[in-house]
Amino acid sequence: MLTIDDLVKRRGSKEILTGITFRARPGRVTGFLGPNGAGKSSTLRILLGLDRATAGTALIDGVPFAELRDPLATVGAMLDGSGAHRARTGRAHLRWVARSAGLPRSRVDEVLEVAGLTDAASKRVGGYSMGMGCRLGLATALLGDPRILILDEPVNGLDPDGIRWIRTFLRERAAAGRTVLLSSHLMGELAETVDDVVVINEGRIVADGTLGEVTGSHRTLEDAFFALTAGGGAR
Repeated sequence: MLTIDDLVKRRGSKEILTGITFRARPGRVTGFLGPNGAGKSSTLRILLGLDRATAGTALIDGVPFAELRDPLATVGAMLDGSGAHRARTGRAHLRWVARSAGLPRSRVDEVLEVAGLTDAASKRVGGYSMGMGCRLGLATALLGDPRILILDEPVNGLDPDGIRWIRTFLRERAAAGRTVLLSSHLMGELAETVDDVVVINEGRIVADGTLGEVTGSHRTLEDAFFALTAGGGAR
């Protein structure tokens, strides 16, 4: 369970987040949507302990990220691509992460296979395409076989087969009782993947409910999104 309650973030005199509250539940894929600059990245960074909130809480299984006893087995995250050094190979990057977390070396080959990167594992990350970088980011997030996945734009650069694969993979994770929080700008793909939708605009939550509830009378999720975020959206 991911629990965000009354989250506030200020930078100087500017309020980036204003009273953000929502849940991402086990067995569900939750889509977290918003225009650029709406506050998605700030929320996710606070949730993952990469930034501090001014007020409010962002909890993973009831505690802040910094207090998790086994972080990689609890939450796997992909923000800003793979995070790998361009001079390292994909396999070397994953081995370094696995070793730092005390995970068995065999886990590296397992996640390379899951992410479809086995054939590219010996290539340097600097030579990866955007899609391959996304696959490496996902493989890194999966190393600890976490109960929770937090993914920001996981399908960037993927071809149609890759997009379909990750949709199926995330649905299978949710069906197994895992929690998935997914941020993406691809509305059509999100509508095929998510159970619940949270929309943020100008630092405020403007919609929170099931896919059907948020879409409402609109023809598509994309139509609902633009209606909610036009001119600052609802309050």
